[in-house]
Amino acid sequence: MRIADKFAELEIKKEKALIAYVCAGDPSAEATKEIVHALVKGGADIVELGLPFSDPVADGPTIQAASTRALAAGMNPDLYFEMAASIKENVPLVCMTYYNLIYKRGTEKFAEDCARSGITGIIVPDLPAEESDELNDACKRNGVDLIFLITPVTTGARMKNTLDKTSGFVYIVSRLGVTGERVDVADSTKKILERIHTDVPKAVGFGISNGQQAAEVIKAGADSVIVGSAFVNIVASGDNVNERIENLASELKDSCKE
Repeated sequence: MRIADKFAELEIKKEKALIAYVCAGDPSAEATKEIVHALVKGGADIVELGLPFSDPVADGPTIQAASTRALAAGMNPDLYFEMAASIKENVPLVCMTYYNLIYKRGTEKFAEDCARSGITGIIVPDLPAEESDELNDACKRNGVDLIFLITPVTTGARMKNTLDKTSGFVYIVSRLGVTGERVDVADSTKKILERIHTDVPKAVGFGISNGQQAAEVIKAGADSVIVGSAFVNIVASGDNVNERIENLASELKDSCKE
């Protein structure tokens, strides 16, 4: 399923989207498939499958630790695409990873592998829109959305360029810093949403971990909330993982319904 199709479906239902992140291979490839199923069963509309990298510069300690565990368990790009192809949930799958892995594999091959394995979008936190032409062209040839990030300090000119190149949705970083759970929703979230004028759905991430925070972000004008560390912490605990994942997804999804 394409990302645009999912947002169109949700618009008819008058719902906003819950985008849920999980680190592929943490604690194993088989467990990841069960976690994705629990996320979707709980209400996740789009699933970000993190392809682990040894130096995930945009991620905080929680996802850094998950990447380390996944790499130690043997996750690699070949296994990643094989696992993605075996996931049969009726939601868009999005790859979140870093450019070194894409560059080493080759931009065309990476985009082709995404398309073949059912991944319909790519997020690359360390790839600026200004330097993305090669990957962007490969994505377009293979029908894969390339999703860019906008932060509270993105300038007006750079924001326009980023919005012109992004497809699927635009990833809005709610606060400065790295990923991780927070106790509040930053004022910068509301301010940046007011600055963004685009027809591409606006998805807000970094720091959202519960239904109340999700509701605040939706009320501020977001089309979607992105939640990662809260799910990854459940996985790390090893305690009743799938049930707790499903319950948290359900809580968050309830906040996305008008």
